[in-house]
Amino acid sequence: MNYLKYLFLFLTISSYSQELTIEQANHLASLPIKCLQQEYPNKLGQMLMDSTEIQSPKKLHPAFYGCFDWHSSVHGHWSLVYLLKRFPNIEKKEEIITKLKINLSKENIQKEIKYLSKNHEKSFERTYGWAWVLKLQLELESFDEPFAQELAQNLKPLSNLFIQRYSEFLPKLLYPIRVGTHANTAFGLSFAYDYARYSKNEAFQKIIIDNSIRLFQKDQKCPFNWEPSGTDFLSPGLEEMGLMQRVLVRNNFLFWLKNFAPQLFNKKFTWEVAKVADRTDGHLVHLDGLNFSRAWNMYHLINQYPKEFSHLKPLADRHFTFSLPSIVDGNYEGEHWLASFALRAFEEKR
Repeated sequence: MNYLKYLFLFLTISSYSQELTIEQANHLASLPIKCLQQEYPNKLGQMLMDSTEIQSPKKLHPAFYGCFDWHSSVHGHWSLVYLLKRFPNIEKKEEIITKLKINLSKENIQKEIKYLSKNHEKSFERTYGWAWVLKLQLELESFDEPFAQELAQNLKPLSNLFIQRYSEFLPKLLYPIRVGTHANTAFGLSFAYDYARYSKNEAFQKIIIDNSIRLFQKDQKCPFNWEPSGTDFLSPGLEEMGLMQRVLVRNNFLFWLKNFAPQLFNKKFTWEVAKVADRTDGHLVHLDGLNFSRAWNMYHLINQYPKEFSHLKPLADRHFTFSLPSIVDGNYEGEHWLASFALRAFEEKR
């Protein structure tokens, strides 16, 4: 990509309006389109039992082999479905649909299930990848287009497998995982709960609610000053808040939040954005994702409780806009996944 194109993209992304426009959607879609079927570079989270399991990424994961790793491929698919649903006239629409149909074929999903059914791969992508599959499932099921409904049916057995695994795993999780990376318990449960509610799966909802309360209800005085750790792409404090906002009724949630994060009620509360020293470093660039994670959780809070938390809007906007230029900087380390995080923040920004 030449300098002038970089400059154009930077100015376009930097001037994002309150609502996502078709021009901006086209730019964001270009990133997962580029990597959805790009096999290398690739990071496999694979356990090898013998030499017969050494195979190419596409052979191992015919649905989700692109975009560097399995979970990034999943949320790359979600990004494109999300954009197709909201912008029927998006550029390269037919190319997007064709790639989605190829990757999410019934045969490919069955091969993914076969891989995940190995005894030594039961914890594969737990719980980050599981959550993004359920996010993708929700987006497809709620998209009233024949191709999307077909793909939703193709994906459903994989989603059902992860619902089963969540249901088996959560009671065994005696302590929550509060890291700012893939294993974060609260982040995964938020997406899982959203799908459980959408699909009216009351049994799954109850499992999530009961275990969320067990794991998090007693938490107090969240140390926001401990964020960020050096390679966070999720906010441990705000992801926990976002989950409890979902599973607790209004009065119970506000009471819990006053104990957990009393600083958020302060109209002068501020928080420095996370800065990246080297965006060619695949771990350091995570911090751009942290800014989006903080933003989408603050937006989610403001949307439901505007009277109490509208003062957080400028802070959420600051985090949101700070990292937007990074998603088009030409570095694959960030480009293969940051568009999804930006769109997740747009999803909550109203």
